[in-house]
Amino acid sequence: MDLFEAAKAVREKAYAPYSGFLVGAALRTPSGVFAGCNVENVAYPEGTCAEAGAIAAMCAAGERVIEEVLVIADSPEPVTPCGGCRQKLAEFAAPEVVVTLAGLEGPRARMTVAELLPGAFAKGHLE
Repeated sequence: MDLFEAAKAVREKAYAPYSGFLVGAALRTPSGVFAGCNVENVAYPEGTCAEAGAIAAMCAAGERVIEEVLVIADSPEPVTPCGGCRQKLAEFAAPEVVVTLAGLEGPRARMTVAELLPGAFAKGHLE
């Protein structure tokens, strides 16, 4: 399955009545693609980011390894994951995993997880 098409389709299902800013995310794992959209809540910041939704779907399916990520939003500049989602991605993705930032017409920028979150807090810090 194409990550761009998966993220674009799920973006249309986002629940964003307050900001009107729809975001979709798709993750590739060894066994498939998982997608999520942002879900806002009137009690900010109790909403859920698209990346977090995709990670939750991935975990619910028993997956634990992210091989590739694509995030899509209708914005003049490529939209990167928020700080919390960067840490969530780093939990399941190796530092070299590519995160593609897309607009509605297609990919616009690519970064690695390490570039998005240098100095990530990791399991090794707990030892």
